[in-house]
Amino acid sequence: MRHPVTATAFAVVFGTLAGCGGTNGEDAVERSLRGVNVVDETNLNDVMLTVGDPNEAVSYFQRTLTDNPDRIDVRRGLAKSLVRARRIPEARAAWEAVIAHEDATHEDHVDLADTMIRAGDWDGAEAALNGIPPTYETHARYRLEAMVADSNQEWGKADSFYEIAAGLTDTPAPVLNNWGYSKLTRGEAQAAERLFADAIRLDGTMFTAKNNLVMARGAQGDYTLPVIPMSQTERAQLLHTLGLAAIKRGDVQTGKSLLRDAIETHPQHFDAAARSLAALDGNLAN
Repeated sequence: MRHPVTATAFAVVFGTLAGCGGTNGEDAVERSLRGVNVVDETNLNDVMLTVGDPNEAVSYFQRTLTDNPDRIDVRRGLAKSLVRARRIPEARAAWEAVIAHEDATHEDHVDLADTMIRAGDWDGAEAALNGIPPTYETHARYRLEAMVADSNQEWGKADSFYEIAAGLTDTPAPVLNNWGYSKLTRGEAQAAERLFADAIRLDGTMFTAKNNLVMARGAQGDYTLPVIPMSQTERAQLLHTLGLAAIKRGDVQTGKSLLRDAIETHPQHFDAAARSLAALDGNLAN
């Protein structure tokens, strides 16, 4: 259904130009219709950024950018679509084109830093973030600041940034999960366990946090599943993770038992757990 503003625009265009004839009149109509299309494209841009095949969105924005090379919203749409399509080198170049525009914002620099992290360029991401004034405080900015601090093993800064990021969003569970994983990689399993549990409390559907929680418990030699919401399939997957954690700690027999439980619990054939158990039995036999 076409928006009322579009229909009104058509009425104005043709009402104004009804008396025009010849080439000049046709040119005027074409120019006016291009203005109407901008209204349509703005709506379509939003749609292309949220639904459909991201590669189709990339093609759409590439075509639109050819006709509108100065429109920063189209450049942003192309960059975001390339990220969605996981075409990271192209996305990085697209974001660099965005920030080269005179109307680039601090948020654009944050998005460039995010893309650099996805590309593994931590130094570039840090430089991009350092170029943003400290007064620009958003969840996205501090989440990336925390990740960069993690990469530099600046644990105090990372903890501070994670805490700020969590406080600047209505959905802090992903931040708490990332913070917990940071703690886990530092060897602080108990602190990690608390953060994963908080993330799950806020979002009971986050399987990554559930899996990380089990890893944190296993790292402490606790091979019992936590009392958290889980489906039968998730239970089997978590038992598998717990079994691998036990084996990693040298508790081989416990690990084998957990792998068997995982296979029996899964509602279908659990190939990954079966392979792990077979490989373990093979190594022990050798």
